[in-house]
Amino acid sequence: MLPNKRSGLGVAHIDSIKQVSDVSWEIPTTYKQGMLVPAKIYATRKLLDAMDSGVIEQVTNVACLPGIVRQSYAMADAHWGYGFPIGGVAAFDLEKGVISPGGIGFDINCGMRLIRTNLRFSEVKPKVKELVDLIFRLVPAGVGVKGFLRVSDSQFDEIMKYGVKWCAENGQAWEDDPSHVEEGGFIKGADPSKVSRQARSRGIQQLGTLGSGNHYLEIQVVDQSRFFDKDLAKHFGITDPEQVVVMVHCGSRGFGHQIGSDYLRIFDGAMRKYGLSVRDRELACAPFSSKEGKDYYGAMVCAANMAFTNRQIIVQQVRDAFSKVFHRDAEAMDMHLIYDVCHNVAKVERHSYDGKSADLLVHRKGATRSFGPGHPDIPAPYRDIGQPVIIGGSMETGSYLLLGTQKAMEDTFGSTAHGSGRTMSRTAAKREVRGAELQRKMQERGIYVKAATMDGLAEEAGMAYKDISEVVDTMDRAGISKKVVALRPVGNIKG
Repeated sequence: MLPNKRSGLGVAHIDSIKQVSDVSWEIPTTYKQGMLVPAKIYATRKLLDAMDSGVIEQVTNVACLPGIVRQSYAMADAHWGYGFPIGGVAAFDLEKGVISPGGIGFDINCGMRLIRTNLRFSEVKPKVKELVDLIFRLVPAGVGVKGFLRVSDSQFDEIMKYGVKWCAENGQAWEDDPSHVEEGGFIKGADPSKVSRQARSRGIQQLGTLGSGNHYLEIQVVDQSRFFDKDLAKHFGITDPEQVVVMVHCGSRGFGHQIGSDYLRIFDGAMRKYGLSVRDRELACAPFSSKEGKDYYGAMVCAANMAFTNRQIIVQQVRDAFSKVFHRDAEAMDMHLIYDVCHNVAKVERHSYDGKSADLLVHRKGATRSFGPGHPDIPAPYRDIGQPVIIGGSMETGSYLLLGTQKAMEDTFGSTAHGSGRTMSRTAAKREVRGAELQRKMQERGIYVKAATMDGLAEEAGMAYKDISEVVDTMDRAGISKKVVALRPVGNIKG
């Protein structure tokens, strides 16, 4: 690791990297001993120059991992993380390659969910405070909070295996919800027997909870000044500038964190057993084909499916809140799911590369799937245009709805950025701003925010993040995802 991970790379450092285009850069295998493939960073010169120095160290460390194919990637929102950079993507051969918790993250299947409504902002504006306050009561937010939904051990087994499918069969989803979630709302291959008792005890209590950190639930409005493609937006039921939508950002919470911690300890021994060495112990891994690798994958999928379920239950609470405030059925308000994408996961996917087609284990750490038109894994209503991509910004700057592209399939194993990416640590952000003052200023700008703690609010100030528009523009210019519409926040709940 570099000693100062938060400093910029510096012009001299950048000049040692090959510029491929105005928004992409390549680091050759000669950059570092042990690199098996080149590394590629998507960024404008401005974003690259401001990128924390840990990114270049980590993206090249990933390029040294056994069985990696083609390239190690860092997206435009990349910043220093645990093992992989956040915003990192890497694909591995199923027989020769490895699986690494550091390439997935501790909040397994942290992801984004977007729900439309047929309400206009003029109708919602007088009720934003009432809505946010009610949702804040219905959706527990903050460190260590517990959910209202109580399930038995056997039911939790079903949740771990079937995710949103379980919700649909148990009154916690609308009929069309599963078809509008990545992987249909559950990834195959879950093995609850590989989940520790400690992890299970944490996860079973956290269904329907937002959590803390950068997790949020946000009432948003279609930004008429950044309505990039109205024809494409119609496919998502977005037809009106000033239309109100709701976005949810959270994951598997303490459940995924415990699974990651459990298997990092197991992988320490596995690496010695299989003769593996890594440049950074945070990249602890095991052969994907090994018992330890398969065990972790089975447990990781359990956490991913729990996260899908968590977001689904939150959406049901949001629908209930809107019904109570507007005295209308949620169906009458067209509160259907546009899509749900995950961005901390590893999945077995079929990809073409180097003139061949093969099943690969694709790690996306703070990165979003961006499958192009025609892919069979995209829901039928969107298959002709591409997979919806949801990229969340900070609570002050807004978010974006995009589409996956064929170029992403060709260049990045169907992957793009996931958010704006931090430029400042949480500690530094708290030194710069007080939560109560930030809350007041946001309200003056028309964003009503409710937070579990004022310190937590200060940590998530917009100034602590990259310019979301520049991140999204970078991926759009690279052809990796296509801009459809921007969404501006009017009400926010922070964990």
